[in-house]
Amino acid sequence: MTTEGLSGFPLEWARDLVDVALREDLGPEGVDVTTLATIPADQTRTAEIVARGPGVVAGVPVIGLVLDAVAERIGGQAPSVEVVSDDGARLVRGDVIARLQGPTQVILVAERTILNVMSRLSGVATHTRCWADALEGTSTMVLDTRKTTPGLRWLEKYAVRCGGGTNKRMGLYDVAMIKDNHKLAAGSVAAAYALVRERFPDVDVQVEVTTPAEAREAYEAGARFIMCDNMSVDVLRETVELLRAAGEPVEIEATGGLTLEVVAEYARTGVDFVSVGGLTHSSPIVDIALDLVD
Repeated sequence: MTTEGLSGFPLEWARDLVDVALREDLGPEGVDVTTLATIPADQTRTAEIVARGPGVVAGVPVIGLVLDAVAERIGGQAPSVEVVSDDGARLVRGDVIARLQGPTQVILVAERTILNVMSRLSGVATHTRCWADALEGTSTMVLDTRKTTPGLRWLEKYAVRCGGGTNKRMGLYDVAMIKDNHKLAAGSVAAAYALVRERFPDVDVQVEVTTPAEAREAYEAGARFIMCDNMSVDVLRETVELLRAAGEPVEIEATGGLTLEVVAEYARTGVDFVSVGGLTHSSPIVDIALDLVD
C-alpha cells in the first residue's frame, strides 16, 4: 500500500496534463484571440489566485508549470509566483493562495488552466479532509480507490494526501486485489490467492470478502490484507474479531455504502482502513478565482 505523505507531487504527470489542457484551450493555432487582441505584449500586472469559498488547497505547483508552458508558447517571460497558501492548507473565502507578477498576456492565457486544475484537486482534498476529520480520534485511515478521472489519477491521489487521506494502490500493477470475478474464474479464493502468489510473489495481495466465513477462507489461504465489502456494522465487527483472533496480524479494510455520518461507527469495529471511491469520483470543486489587482 502507498502510504507516503504530502511529498511526492507527480511532476511529470502534471506536465503532461498541462500540455493537454493548453492544447485544448488554445486550439490548433495556439492562440488566445481575446487576450492577444486586447493586452499589449509589454504590459505587466500583479494578479492574485483567491479562494471564493472554504476548502483545502491542492495543486499549487501547477501554477508555475502552467505559466512556464504559456510563456514558452506565446513568447515572453514567465511571471513570478509568490506562494501564500501551501498545499494542504485550509482556506476560507477571500484567502490568497498565490500572487503572480509579470506579463499580463501570460497570466490571462494561463488563468483558466490553472483554475481548472486547482479547483478540481482542491475539491478532492477538501472532500478527503471531511472524511479524515470524521475519523479523528480513531486509528482508522481513509483510503482512495482506482475510481479516478482518466489521466488525472496521480494528481487526484496527490490531492487525497493533501486532504489527510492515504493512497491504497496506484493501479493494477502494485497491489493484487482478488475480487469476486477473480475467485469465480480461478475456482475459489484459495486457488486465486495461490495463483497470484505463484506468478507475482513480491506483490501485496488483498482479498475482497463479503461474509465472516469468506474472511476465514481468505485468511486460511494466506491472505493478510482483507477488504470487507458492503458489510453491516455488526457483521463487520464479527469479521474483525474473527480475524484478530486468528493469530497473525491482518490489515482489514471496510468499503461499500459508507457515509460521513456512519464512518466513525465503522471505525470503532477496529478496521485499519475505510476506502471511499467518492473521494475522487464525486468531489465538488472548490471555487478558486484569479483577479488582477492594482
